Amino acid sequence: MAEITAAMVKELRESTGAGMMDCKNALSETDGDFDKAVQLLREKGLGKAAKKADRLAAEGLVSVKVNDDFSSVTITEINSETDFVAKNDQFISLTKDTTAHIQNNSLQSVEELYSSTINGVKFEEYLKSQIATIGENLVVRRFATLKSSANGVVNGYIHTNGRIGVIIAAACDSAEIASKSRDFLKQICMHIAAMKPSYLSYEELDLSFVESEYKALVAELEKENEERRRLKDPNKRELKIPKFASRKQLSEEILKQAEEDIKAELKAQGKPEKIWDNIIPGKMNSFIADNSQLDSKLTLMGQFYVMDDKKTIEQVITEKEKELGGKIKIVEFIRFEVGEGLEKKTEDFAAEVAAQL
Repeated sequence: MAEITAAMVKELRESTGAGMMDCKNALSETDGDFDKAVQLLREKGLGKAAKKADRLAAEGLVSVKVNDDFSSVTITEINSETDFVAKNDQFISLTKDTTAHIQNNSLQSVEELYSSTINGVKFEEYLKSQIATIGENLVVRRFATLKSSANGVVNGYIHTNGRIGVIIAAACDSAEIASKSRDFLKQICMHIAAMKPSYLSYEELDLSFVESEYKALVAELEKENEERRRLKDPNKRELKIPKFASRKQLSEEILKQAEEDIKAELKAQGKPEKIWDNIIPGKMNSFIADNSQLDSKLTLMGQFYVMDDKKTIEQVITEKEKELGGKIKIVEFIRFEVGEGLEKKTEDFAAEVAAQL
């Protein structure tokens, strides 16, 4: 019997648009004969869905499911060819049923999903029946699940247009605090949906990346200042050029020196030393904010809260901890937006998914 290689399966899939496992089985049954495998797939009635598989599926919906006790949350992105179909009730049901199926069966990959059984049939066959009925190519592009640890909690949020979804997980110091944090975490999800942070905190940033971004930040600010000087607008003062871009760069030595500089400034201004302790914290916060502009763009904890732009997410969480009387630590978040990262004019989305499989 001929050896069925991954390259053979890929070629047949790209040629016919049939499912990966269907292609593998067809090649096995025909002893690796490509033409006979194509014919066999047609004879099995897979042609209708296969003919649609070369169409780009870049619209669709994001779906989120939180289980009853807020210990598990799943997010999926399922794509269609048109926004019109994304509003179809059958397609909406498909996204919800698929998300629940993934969560209930603890599925970890798209390949595992396609091989799983739903409503008594393989998911791949189930999806093809949906394609045939709806009349468009449909692709499960990606999904993820977050689970809480002991005394942890998860939650999620879907934006009203169904194109953006966020899931989040937090660790708390008691089950009571975890339960009280549910609604708050949903509000944080709403912030993430709007502000698109890429990282949880500055601690995740690579130092070489920060240094590179600092150069870009300085160039951007200098260009803006040049424009302000050209316009000579008295209402727009020149922007201050920071020495750093992220808290990743602010070592203990740098922070200590900043505090010493503040004390020297207060002394030069003739401020009584007995009130320094009331002034220094605010000035230190300003120093950190001025020198962590990259954090406010890219990291969740460093961003200013959309519902109160005077406070960072980190500060908002600290306030909520005091209100509830316990600790809340954001462990992870995942944000999906329909079609992000796809080049609609040049990329074959079905081929992208096939490559991932």
